[in-house]
Amino acid sequence: MAADRSPTAAELVAAARAGDGDAFGRLVGPLRDELRAHCYRLLGSAHDAEDAVQDTLDRAWRSLARFEDHGSIRPWLYRIATNRSLTMIERRGRRELPTDLSPAAAPPIEVTWLGPYPDGLMGWTAQLDPAVRVVARESVELAFVAALQHLTARQRAVLLLRDVLGYSASETAGLLDAGVAAVDSALRRARRLLADRLPETSQHRTLDTLGGAERRKLARRYATAWESGDVDALVAMLTEDARYSMPPLRAWYAGQAAIRGFLVDAVSGRRWRFLPARANGQLAFGTYLWDDERRAYVPAGLDLLVLRGRRIAEVVSFLDADFPLFGLPAVLTDHAARDDFHVPPGLYV
Repeated sequence: MAADRSPTAAELVAAARAGDGDAFGRLVGPLRDELRAHCYRLLGSAHDAEDAVQDTLDRAWRSLARFEDHGSIRPWLYRIATNRSLTMIERRGRRELPTDLSPAAAPPIEVTWLGPYPDGLMGWTAQLDPAVRVVARESVELAFVAALQHLTARQRAVLLLRDVLGYSASETAGLLDAGVAAVDSALRRARRLLADRLPETSQHRTLDTLGGAERRKLARRYATAWESGDVDALVAMLTEDARYSMPPLRAWYAGQAAIRGFLVDAVSGRRWRFLPARANGQLAFGTYLWDDERRAYVPAGLDLLVLRGRRIAEVVSFLDADFPLFGLPAVLTDHAARDDFHVPPGLYV
């Protein structure tokens, strides 16, 4: 490879086949973020998605001799990542949110919970055309990923490959070792089932109507109301049919009256601090609760908000979220906690 120019993909493939690990890294590195997001959509867990991607790249490295170079390694990696994810789904089933389960239903023996996804792991979207970027961000919204969990594993894969990633029916059939007729049938069924479960207005179409300044204003109002213990202000921000859940707890609340009862108990005698965060392309906050013994604010949950117009239709608070994964500090000292909630101008855009 000439030193005065960047190597072509074909040259990187050839070097990687000869055992050059650096060349392999340069070849697959730009695709890692999008592969991880794809696996998250299928699996509903950021940690499972990372495991799937790592396994995908390990398998690709060991199998380079069998790679048929048709100009891009991307479809081959998606083939491996998708099939690896399908295997993982078969082993542990679908993931749930508390609102997927009836409060009156007998608890299942075991529930695997849907998890949030850091926007920071989607750096690749910044390189996309704006219209394509909107589709990519909408496809990791919590409501969309939760709805996907109610499709079969194969239906999920077909829908994502066709409608999110833009592969043709024949390309998708090749990636899944299936017939085109089977792919078309699975796509029709997946679209129909998804339409029944998704809200009429997606989170990002709602956010786009607000504008960045209004989103930041709403975020400040919400955080300030929590920190000041203003239950009336919080309830006033909710839709009449709002829902509030806190996985991994099964209990969840529906309607302003029920949520008010929860909020009165949650804020009474407690000191809260909220930090803005990026998760699933939605308004999100790292929430911290004062701990007298540690003399510090400790993580209480990662809150994701679903908007309907200018009001909050749902809050999902992930109580066991990995804060550092979302760029949030593991602890806040009293000195570090700021007096005024501040949302960086570029955060909710």
